[in-house]
Amino acid sequence: MLTEERRVDAATAQEGRYPRPQLVRADWLDLSGPWSFAFDDDDRGRREHWERSASLTGVIHVPFPFESEASGVGDTGFHSVVWYQRTVLRDEVPTGERLVLNFGAVDHSCEVWIDGRSAGTHEGGSTPFSLDITDLAGDGDFSITVRAEDDPADVAQPRGKQDWRHHPHSIWYHRTTGIWQPVWLEAVADVRIQQLHWLTDVPAGEVTAQLRLSRPAPAGTTVRVTVALGAETLASVETMVSGRELEVPFRIHRQTNGQAYEELLWSPAHPTLLDATVTLSRPEGADDVVASYFGLRSAAVEGGRFLLNDRPLYLRSVLNQGYWPESHSAAPGPDALRAEAQLILDLGFNATRLHQKYEDPRFLFWADKLGLLVWGEAPAAYAFSPEAVRRSMAEWSAILDRDRSHPSIVTWVPLNESWGVQHLAHDPRMVSYAKALVHLTKTVDPSRPVISNDGWEHAASDILSIHDYDHDPERVRERYATREGILGAPFTLPGRRLIVDPEQRVDAPIMLTEFGGISYTENGPADARGYSTATSQEDLVERLRALVGAVRSSAPLAGYCYTQLADTGQETNGLVFENRRPKAPIEQLRAIFGE
Repeated sequence: MLTEERRVDAATAQEGRYPRPQLVRADWLDLSGPWSFAFDDDDRGRREHWERSASLTGVIHVPFPFESEASGVGDTGFHSVVWYQRTVLRDEVPTGERLVLNFGAVDHSCEVWIDGRSAGTHEGGSTPFSLDITDLAGDGDFSITVRAEDDPADVAQPRGKQDWRHHPHSIWYHRTTGIWQPVWLEAVADVRIQQLHWLTDVPAGEVTAQLRLSRPAPAGTTVRVTVALGAETLASVETMVSGRELEVPFRIHRQTNGQAYEELLWSPAHPTLLDATVTLSRPEGADDVVASYFGLRSAAVEGGRFLLNDRPLYLRSVLNQGYWPESHSAAPGPDALRAEAQLILDLGFNATRLHQKYEDPRFLFWADKLGLLVWGEAPAAYAFSPEAVRRSMAEWSAILDRDRSHPSIVTWVPLNESWGVQHLAHDPRMVSYAKALVHLTKTVDPSRPVISNDGWEHAASDILSIHDYDHDPERVRERYATREGILGAPFTLPGRRLIVDPEQRVDAPIMLTEFGGISYTENGPADARGYSTATSQEDLVERLRALVGAVRSSAPLAGYCYTQLADTGQETNGLVFENRRPKAPIEQLRAIFGE
């Protein structure tokens, strides 16, 4: 059936269910639910043309990976090739000039067929893609078939915390194969808005809407952008369109009042979002109308501090693996994404580091809406090769396109702990790669700080981040007492150099972006692990209070990220259990991590 969220008057009023929250259309069909499914361990489906037959005898609940219990399959073994199939009834389908099939993410590569005819292919396990299936779908019912391929042992593909062994070990988890983010159909105009980004110049009160169309617009096409805060219209501008890409600049005139300047700014304390309606009109044919939103805010570094809206802000962050026991990398449902963001805030944090995962955009919507700062981090490939570099840079570029208009994202992290670039300290090619990722990021999005390699071995970072799991508060207090002492140490605690490139700025803010990792479990797995262990709830609270107090006593540190939010697999070092139940009274935890 058509989704209940059929008409969206304002993007900020959505309930977090639309899969692409900053480019919302009214007419769409959610394809979540049961699909036919089959493993293809012998890779014979193509030869036997499974796309042309209803030969898939299993059932899977999309969008959950087959490794998870939520999928209804729950098989964690190695299966490199899987197939999906679903019949769509014509009376379910939204009507419009064109019909587009969207995938939030399919890990790692896939081909899609409509009624047995190929509609397209995609590579990139965490990136969205869309296919115009109008001509293939025809006027009646039609079938969608997906073949996904994901080599579980391929360490040259960006995989993050997905284990390459049969069973999870150390800090790696069960794999995610195939469809793991929403699939949906939408009715669109023949010429439509394909991409929409927002550029904001906060001091000037200027905003630019960047649009990319599905094809060059015919003569006489116009685009109108209207921006509002509730019932108040803040700006409205209309311009002629030529070509396929255009920019529409405009001013928020309310920002010219210097005394009321901060009323519209987005921040954790006041996460003000401005609604936007963008209408593409042709002389003949249907209009394309999308709802969007953006926030007015700036993120920068200066004087050894992180600045939000040109004011110093101490980051109190928590590392978030984005993993659930029942559904793995896919959220159990849209409401779980809101609950996750709210939980982080309730624990006293103002930020989260999304670790080794490109998170579902609906989580970013709630971060935008609730005022949670986010560090966006790439999942690592564990090999350094031309293929690994190609794949990683392609996915990173696609995610920058997907996420760079979210005001909650304030820092980009393309590499972590030299994973995939293990010889960064000695191999100039790896240094060049780390710097290239920074420069690519700043070319696409110059509005945020970028960390070349989180944890150590920095080459072109705007923030000098350090990982240190020393559990002794007094040693931590002494180690981070002075900026000179931090920068003068030849190695960080894990025996890694802090800086590996002479061009790395040494006046950058210093942050402790992984620490803690205190394990506490009531009935944990036999291979439970952490970086130190608490023996009781009271012991956990005392250890946290002492360690966080030592970190907060450091004048040079501009922020921290505690490891971690939730127990994940064999890692039992969360502040909450894997079911998100706090390990201590939340008021006590908030007193430690809050202001």
